[in-house]
Amino acid sequence: MCTFIVRLNVLGLVISAAATLACTALAQAPVTAEVVSVAKIWDAGKHNAFTDLLRHNQRWYCVFREGAGHVSSDGTVRVLASDDGERWESIAQLSSSDGDLRDPKICVTPGGKLMITTVLATPKDETTKHQSRVYFSDDGQTWQGPHDIGDKNFWLWRTSWQDGVAYNLGYGTHEQRQARLYSSKDGLTFMSLVDDLGVKNEKPSESALAWDTSTGRAYCLLRCENPKIAQLGTAAAPYKEWTWHELGQMFGGPNLIRHESGAWIAAGRIYKPAVYTAVCWLDIENHKLVELAKLPSGGDTSYPGLAWHDGLLWMSYYSSHEGKTSIYLAKLKIAKAP
Repeated sequence: MCTFIVRLNVLGLVISAAATLACTALAQAPVTAEVVSVAKIWDAGKHNAFTDLLRHNQRWYCVFREGAGHVSSDGTVRVLASDDGERWESIAQLSSSDGDLRDPKICVTPGGKLMITTVLATPKDETTKHQSRVYFSDDGQTWQGPHDIGDKNFWLWRTSWQDGVAYNLGYGTHEQRQARLYSSKDGLTFMSLVDDLGVKNEKPSESALAWDTSTGRAYCLLRCENPKIAQLGTAAAPYKEWTWHELGQMFGGPNLIRHESGAWIAAGRIYKPAVYTAVCWLDIENHKLVELAKLPSGGDTSYPGLAWHDGLLWMSYYSSHEGKTSIYLAKLKIAKAP
């Protein structure tokens, strides 16, 4: 076990520029975003990427993939922990001799266990290219698993719990290419709730599910590849009938969280005019993403984890703008627009 910390000073000029962009280009947004701080928390692997973030029992957890490259056969899941969000240490590493573990997402079960959803990629296997898996832990150090979940060649992206039920949007990666909604009562047995969500895109992909707790309505921010236009899906309980709207732009590695004001905050990769990671307001009425803040980032970047704490939005993400893909932790102040 080792302790690792490297700090990145965000110059006032950078933050000011981001804030100016938010105010001038996005006056109609109901919230503003200010980058308070950014720190590099890990770069020990050759390629460090695809993050998620969780605060549980007064402790922070950040999970991500380490490998030789963005796509390689040796991917492992690294688990970092921190008591204060300042000093981070590696407490676990999950691996498989069968292939590449990719894109870990971490959550807490209703019973209080930590749960990591990931996928085993085996590109040389002609029949099973991808198999989604879960691991469970009481302390973040010792993990029980893996347990295969869902259907082979369906990539279950992120597990989200709502009213004691786990939901996960899986997308086909081989012969079937539709988006499929899964549900589970125990986090182990995921059954198809909606076999085909009816997304009008040939290649639906990464997603984020979130709920309006006052109405029970579900929202899905979905990356799509053909055409390259993200979509917003909405559904009322029991989440079997979905309506989809194009958002007018591509958005990679999406995540979604709700502000106390009711505004939906999205984070992910922007592609034009350049590639970088951004925090946006998701306008669910007019079906568009409105940029609020640009994070120090570029090149190979995105895949944020999001959590609220002490009045700030905490955000993990990765980027190669300093030359090597590294893991960063940002804190942002999200406030109602004046």
